[in-house]
Amino acid sequence: MKKMFMVLAATVICGACLFTSCKKDEDNTSLNLEEKIIGKWITAESDGEALPTNMKIVFDIVSTTEAYVSLSIQDRTAEDTPWRDREETDVEINGNDVILSHSPKPGMTVMVALHIESITDATLIAKRTVTIRQDGGLVRSTENRVRYEKLNVDYRNAICGMWEGMSTGSEGSEFDDGENHRWEYLLDGTFNYFRKVNGQWQISDDDYADYFVAGTLLCTRWKNAGAGNEEHREWWEIESIENGVMKWKALRQREDGTTYTATFQMVKVPANK
Repeated sequence: MKKMFMVLAATVICGACLFTSCKKDEDNTSLNLEEKIIGKWITAESDGEALPTNMKIVFDIVSTTEAYVSLSIQDRTAEDTPWRDREETDVEINGNDVILSHSPKPGMTVMVALHIESITDATLIAKRTVTIRQDGGLVRSTENRVRYEKLNVDYRNAICGMWEGMSTGSEGSEFDDGENHRWEYLLDGTFNYFRKVNGQWQISDDDYADYFVAGTLLCTRWKNAGAGNEEHREWWEIESIENGVMKWKALRQREDGTTYTATFQMVKVPANK
């Protein structure tokens, strides 16, 4: 009787182990990541808090092995202030884990490891670990829980041309003066900025003025000509471009940590006007 009990117990244990193993395998495939992960994803939240627009990153995952990362981060305490317009990134998928890695400059590797908790056609939630190494040595490693939103539009081409407009919110941007201005976005990733002087549009004298669009994320940087001038950056999310009207929004963060939403609207200016 005792021998029979031991055999039955062993059978139950083995069955339970087999069930657990099968369940684990099902968990690793139930998300169907290899199909659902394809597309453009923008960071929306970090540890349950909405991300300011100037901290957002876009991953364009085009296959199970290849992606592109776009970001502009300005940290005056760091030697590297990333400006990445569709930088090629390797992708590896293992069960519910997605690893994206790229080398933004010689000797540096950046690895973003995502343990996917859930994914739909609109959102992706994951535990994220970002590890940066320089010449093999650890620079920093951070962990957080992130929510991404899928982008179904890309305004990279639609933004090209001349636009005129101004801030429409109660609080503008750091560089806004409340007046009408013009922006001319060129195909080569540069832009021209105009202000009206004595009734005439005058182009800004800049050492450089660059931009890129990744899905809905618009990143700009410029430096006014002249000694002592510093580079400036500004980030926006394009809400829409329809019928010759373009609308922007951006979540800004004040020095005290509180946030507000800035908005902008402009109309397309016909050529030679």
